[in-house]
Amino acid sequence: MNVTLDECFQFGLGAFETIGIEQGIPILLDKHLKRLERAADFLKLGSLSERGITARKIEKYLEELKKAEHYIFMEFFIVSKGYMWDTILEVLKERVNDGVEVRFMYDDVGCVDLLPYKYYKELERFGIMAMAFNPIKPFVSTAWNNRDHRKVVVIDGHTAYTGGLNLADEYINKIERFGYWKDAGLKVTGDAVWNFTVMFLQVWNAIRKTDEGYGAFLPHKHYEEAFQGKGFIQPYADNPLDHEIVGENVYLNIINTANHYVYIYTPYLIIDNEMTTALCLAAKRGVDIKIVTPGIPDKKLAVSYTHLTLPQLVEAGIHIYEYTPGFIHAKCFASDDKVATVGTINMDYRSLYLHFENGVFMYNNDAVMQVKHDMEKTFEISQRITKEMCQGSLKKTLAQSVLRLLAPLL
Repeated sequence: MNVTLDECFQFGLGAFETIGIEQGIPILLDKHLKRLERAADFLKLGSLSERGITARKIEKYLEELKKAEHYIFMEFFIVSKGYMWDTILEVLKERVNDGVEVRFMYDDVGCVDLLPYKYYKELERFGIMAMAFNPIKPFVSTAWNNRDHRKVVVIDGHTAYTGGLNLADEYINKIERFGYWKDAGLKVTGDAVWNFTVMFLQVWNAIRKTDEGYGAFLPHKHYEEAFQGKGFIQPYADNPLDHEIVGENVYLNIINTANHYVYIYTPYLIIDNEMTTALCLAAKRGVDIKIVTPGIPDKKLAVSYTHLTLPQLVEAGIHIYEYTPGFIHAKCFASDDKVATVGTINMDYRSLYLHFENGVFMYNNDAVMQVKHDMEKTFEISQRITKEMCQGSLKKTLAQSVLRLLAPLL
């Protein structure tokens, strides 16, 4: 039996459904899930995905992959053998057999202890064009710091996915590592997908040392109808080699232009003086700043450094929360009911300055309010950090001060 750490487990508050099984198949499953959703909303427990039901979202993801008729591009930081990756791999092999071109790229450092050495050769035997980003070689190199932390899926040029999810079972709560794993994903359709296509092909061509043109992958190449949409969507990439700190600038722009609120999800809060100052000044001019960090961290050193910055932020009036059910891996901003961004960029030194990253900036789009509403539900089930909780012993304070020197390595 797998028990997910949530309000039901901790406080005895929960919604339940009894479902009949006939020959191994749930009877009227969709109706039961809808009734469970209504009960969860009534009790203000949040969505079913927050309660641990995530398989349905993965099914939709697989359905989109199965619809691919021409090509699939995939780029991920972490790939781990298990239910999620094995299921996706079977779909990719099926699409290859049906004549679909599949290209797959993974970060070699991110997968160093998860995949066999030169795993891309195994994928190539299935007809999948594959390669490892920045392959590990038997000598130490500073290039290992520049990792491909992006999560990108492009399907036929008109559909794309991104967000914090990697291809491993903990991301869909198939296994439990740090309590309940909460993440964020975004589906994009239309002309904006072109940005993802170019992101992928730029890196692919650079590593393969090719000069392939992009014309064959335009959004309308395989989709003749006009795309429908609302508002403005701008996918963006961050490259540590061009000296343009795009990710941090997007975050700073949202903070500096906010009038009413800025809500933030981040698994790591390891920020420099510029970001700290921007957050504190925004709070002091009356902007409601709320930041959610993990309740159960995956890296002890990282959370120790986070605690080092908390007193200054809390003193400025910023509301810091720890996600009680477990680990929050989402990287999201929402502000003033107008703008939001979802992507791969953590609020730490590595993501902001060293890694290849990506995100999506949204303005006056329906997804902005979806992000906001999810955050409001998350605040309700998270623990707010008080000034008293920020106080520590002299020994602890000295130890945390030393961590400032290690921040770029965390």
